[in-house]
Amino acid sequence: MLRIRRPTSRKLAQIARECEGAPLTYEHVGATLSGDLPSGYVHDDTSVLLGTGAGVFEAARSSLQNWAAHRGAGLVMSDGASLEEGTTVALTAPLPVAHAIATCRIVRVVDEPNRYGFAYGTLPLHPEDGEEAFLIERDGEDVRFRIVAFSRPRFWAARMARPIARRLQVETLHDYLRAMQRAVS
Repeated sequence: MLRIRRPTSRKLAQIARECEGAPLTYEHVGATLSGDLPSGYVHDDTSVLLGTGAGVFEAARSSLQNWAAHRGAGLVMSDGASLEEGTTVALTAPLPVAHAIATCRIVRVVDEPNRYGFAYGTLPLHPEDGEEAFLIERDGEDVRFRIVAFSRPRFWAARMARPIARRLQVETLHDYLRAMQRAVS
C-alpha cells in the first residue's frame, strides 16, 4: 500500500489492528531462525559487530526490544508494538515519491542466554512475501547484530521495479545495522 503523505504511528496502529487476523503470505514460517532458507526467494544474511561483553549484549537486547533498528532506519512503527509472538505490526518506509506501508506478524521470539531477537513474516499489506529475523548474538565476548531474510516481490509493481526495490531493500538492511550500532554505542 502506498501513501503520498507519511501515516502517523496512530494510523499505522489502526492498520495493524485491521490486519490481526490476516494470514501470512508465505509457507516457510521460522526458516530465518532454522537456517533452512527456501528456494525461490532472495536470501540475505548480514551482521555487524556491536562490541564486546555482557553490557553490550544487554544494551543491544534492550535497543532491539524498543525497535531501535527500525526507528533508527527511518521507519515509522505502529504504536504499542510489543516483541511477542503473534503481534501484528505496521510500518512505513519512505520512498522517493511516496511512503510504502508494510504489515508483518512476529512469528518467533528467541530468548536465550547468548541469543535474543525475533522473526516477523509478511502479511497481505506488504509489497514482498517472506520473513526477516533480527538477532543479537554473543559468541565469546563478541556481540553481533545479525539480520537473516528471504523475500520476493508480491505485487506486480514490486516485480516491475525489482532492481529499484532490491536496492532500497539492501539500503534498509544497512540502515538497520547502522541504527543498532548507534543505539548501542
